[in-house]
Amino acid sequence: MSDLSVALGPLRLDYPLINASGTLELLDLAETVGRPFIEEPPVAAYVTKTVTLSPRSGNPPPRILQVPMGMLNAVGLPSKGVEAFVADELPRLLCLPCPLILSIGGFATDEYVSLARRLKEALESGLGADWAGRIGLELNISCPNVHSGCAAIGSDATQTEELVSAVRESWSGLLVAKLTPDVSDIVMIARAAEKAGADAVAAVNTFRGLALDRHSLKPYLGNLTGGLSGPAIKPLALRCVYELFAGVDIPIIGMGGVANIQDVLEFMACGANVVAIGSSGLREQCLASILADKLRASLAQRGLPMDELVGCAHQAR
Repeated sequence: MSDLSVALGPLRLDYPLINASGTLELLDLAETVGRPFIEEPPVAAYVTKTVTLSPRSGNPPPRILQVPMGMLNAVGLPSKGVEAFVADELPRLLCLPCPLILSIGGFATDEYVSLARRLKEALESGLGADWAGRIGLELNISCPNVHSGCAAIGSDATQTEELVSAVRESWSGLLVAKLTPDVSDIVMIARAAEKAGADAVAAVNTFRGLALDRHSLKPYLGNLTGGLSGPAIKPLALRCVYELFAGVDIPIIGMGGVANIQDVLEFMACGANVVAIGSSGLREQCLASILADKLRASLAQRGLPMDELVGCAHQAR
């Protein structure tokens, strides 16, 4: 009853809680707080911030705004580029004792393919042929804070299928498609990713939103719009996970407003095999491991094995 381990494609997680991309700077924490954050990461698998092929500065400020029950962010995928990532960050990340999921983003299919090939080359150099059992790839095809590229790709089933299929040819490890909620039919996009060879889908990225400056009554964010995260989106994200569970046969990473154990239970009941902590993790870096302990206690109290929790909301009432 106390076993929380879960398979995510070829990866084995000790418990079903990870971070959402860009919300946990593990290497920075290790330098400021100490090596325990590397030796005992507070997540079952660590998801990097999105890496792009070339360096990007991101969007102009202001980039972040607190709103009722959430946060708008328009950071815009800042990145040092894949070569700097491979040289400066990847070697330290490979020291982690937990699985690693590399998030990548781009503006065309060939950029994603080039990223996957470059990362695979670096992993083979650092880990040898066994890298696929430890390292996964997340395709960020859903960022709402760039005006073209990944968000447009993830909103179109045909483009999603073509991209996932192209990356699958170059990548033998875990392959996750991170989905946007800003579509009319998220299941159709997920099915396209599944058909093309994705091992899992992550649902959902932030919702595109707008906030006005209270004095000028003009858009506040430098990018005009931003991605809404936090408790405000939880009911919407739950609905997406619920629909996906009935629509695809691959695992689901659920996310969107997760802040406490009840949120974890609800996402898993709707069909999430793994739950990701997003903006709540910005305030409490160890939240995933804390909630893992609470999940173990809650399942014991309910007398419920974890595999029976997943999808139980679909059972007849």
